Amino acid sequence: MRICSTRWLLVFLLVVPAQAIAQSFPTDNPILRAIWDEGMNRSQVYELSQTLNDSIGPRLTGSPNLTEGANWVIDKYAGWGVTARTEQYGTWLGWNRGPSHLSLIEPHVRSLNAMMLAWSPGTPNGEPIDAEVMLLPDLPDSAAFAAWMPEVAGKFVAISFPQPTCRPDAAWEEYTQPDAMARMMARFMGGQQRGNVFTRMREERQAAQAAWRTRIENTGYDARSLPDALEKAGAVGILTSEWSNGYGANRIFSARTDEVPTFAVSCEDYGIVARLAANDQGPVLRARAEAEFLGDQPAFNTVAEVTGVEMPDEYVLMSAHFDTWDGGTGATDNNTGTIIMMEAMRILHAVYPNPKRTLVVGHWNSEEQGLNGSGAYAADHPEVVEGLQAVFNQDNGTGRVTSVSALGLLGAPEFLGRWVGQLPDEMTRNLHLGIPGNPSSGGSDHASFACAGAPAFSLGADGWDYFSYTWHTNLDTFDKVVMENVQWNAVLTAMLVYLAADDAETIPRDRRIPGVNRRTGEPGTWPECRVPQRRGPGGE
Repeated sequence: MRICSTRWLLVFLLVVPAQAIAQSFPTDNPILRAIWDEGMNRSQVYELSQTLNDSIGPRLTGSPNLTEGANWVIDKYAGWGVTARTEQYGTWLGWNRGPSHLSLIEPHVRSLNAMMLAWSPGTPNGEPIDAEVMLLPDLPDSAAFAAWMPEVAGKFVAISFPQPTCRPDAAWEEYTQPDAMARMMARFMGGQQRGNVFTRMREERQAAQAAWRTRIENTGYDARSLPDALEKAGAVGILTSEWSNGYGANRIFSARTDEVPTFAVSCEDYGIVARLAANDQGPVLRARAEAEFLGDQPAFNTVAEVTGVEMPDEYVLMSAHFDTWDGGTGATDNNTGTIIMMEAMRILHAVYPNPKRTLVVGHWNSEEQGLNGSGAYAADHPEVVEGLQAVFNQDNGTGRVTSVSALGLLGAPEFLGRWVGQLPDEMTRNLHLGIPGNPSSGGSDHASFACAGAPAFSLGADGWDYFSYTWHTNLDTFDKVVMENVQWNAVLTAMLVYLAADDAETIPRDRRIPGVNRRTGEPGTWPECRVPQRRGPGGE
């Protein structure tokens, strides 16, 4: 009975609407009150998030899942009475993940926590292969590496830095006695028992990582080109590991091989294999992986739109990227942003169906490859960029929004202050306005519009261990989403969008002159708009 009660308490905490939260409006604006009521009492964020995460799943650019997801988004908008469409801007190499498995079979048997990287080839015909493992050697120069290269034929090569410990630094600092930490450093990382041991531990880890980067540089290749060179030399597979500094969290990106599989291995299991290889203890792996390359596939954005009734050529844009990596399901990068913008549009269409300005939601593709989808939309729709009243972009996890920056536009603070001043006190209590701020040169899709001097605002959220545990990792899954925060952020976004769309004035675009670049000493300049990549790998 106790277990059952606990389980239902957890479900309650996940899905209970936030209508019980008090709200104190500084104005009597009926639309703001209606937005609160609709968003807090009839929220759809849980259902939207569960389907997007669990049923549709991760959405690599060019993958069938992304197409399926876009169709689902369009159908949801249609059910709310909102018109949505896809807009192709280029092509990308299509790839479909199949099952993959990696096991240690010598000197003992262990199923490894590993998965094939995105766009990796599978094993030949999807059949298992057995091979020994070699650790990238520490050689003095590229000539020595070239002489060593024939030894990789028929073997797996482990090319990432093996972490000396997969416990986060904070755990060592909390639980370990200083003298024990110093001994651990001296034994495993060459650290000396002097100074602040926790500071020294971080320094020693950083030094060891720097030494590994030098090891790679001495091959004559870099981390991007080395896998291809090893593949050409006859390696049967590449092993990588990119730990996020959080328990069990590993970053999963894309492969750099064309014919042999590349596996991302967990911090712990990579350490086992690397130590066996380093100590000549004969590690042998069995790998099996299936993958399907689909050739050039359409690269497209998914766009929803409600035309303004008074100023249809002026726009308020709700922005979030729709593509994800596929180590997890993309729950906080960026399904949360996607759901916020979908729910904000649903709320607005329900309570503000005839906006003064045109409302647009951009679900961008290929953000993870360099803001390509939003950049292409901005390039293809100069009339939208010219007529932008505001862009609201969200792309940093499941925390509650706590900051908005004016991004260097001198006239924006007056407008942001006026809009925020009409929000419920509960929403503004911990909301920081960056005034006048600095222009954004990247990071997320607002930069594709800010570079042109448009008022493009990033909705910055509380961390919730985003970079340690969910950003681009295998743990970025539905259970990490804090539904109350997503619900809150959707209501906040809907209110800001409404106020921007309904404002009688338009934000001026006078720009702040950026200060001196502290790194280079050169005078600061407004960032230039990057040219989007419209044809990805595999294009002709």
